[in-house]
Amino acid sequence: MPSITVSWWAIALRGVAAIAFGVVTFLFPAIALAALVLLFAAYAFVDGVFTLASGLQRRAGGQRDWMLVLGGIAGIVVGLLTAVVPGITALFLLTLIAVWAILTGILEIVAAYGMRELIRGEWLLAVNGVVSLVFGLYIVFFPGPGALAVIWQIALYALASGVVLLALAVRLRARARGSDMRQGTAAA
Repeated sequence: MPSITVSWWAIALRGVAAIAFGVVTFLFPAIALAALVLLFAAYAFVDGVFTLASGLQRRAGGQRDWMLVLGGIAGIVVGLLTAVVPGITALFLLTLIAVWAILTGILEIVAAYGMRELIRGEWLLAVNGVVSLVFGLYIVFFPGPGALAVIWQIALYALASGVVLLALAVRLRARARGSDMRQGTAAA
């Protein structure tokens, strides 16, 4: 039995998480965008502080790692700039989301094609890949609607992806149970 049918529950959890994220984002879009930007600001700042501290530690031979020092300073500056000018970070974050969605979409389409001999319902993974790909391309070519509209697009994408992943998990669960029953019958 392919390992993907055994881990149907992980796909189901991905679907539930995507749906929950989509619903919360639809209900509180402005808070969702602000939270994403501020979370990144906090992460970049804290990471910068720890990287700087690490770089300032004396190494064997009494030398400091100046690349880590510079990296730490850069992290602190990016964290502070993000907190002070969040709009630029939102646009950059939007670009990262678009790239992520495009890459995820392509990889899921390729994975579905490779699984066509192993499982039934692989087309659902391909559909999820197409949804991801279209979403990413839409963000790249039509970023104009504004950050709030993009947050709603992210929520819609998460809901659509969650529904498709849950449908795939149900099929995989049925396949896994069917295989378990066949093995139990053979053992009896």
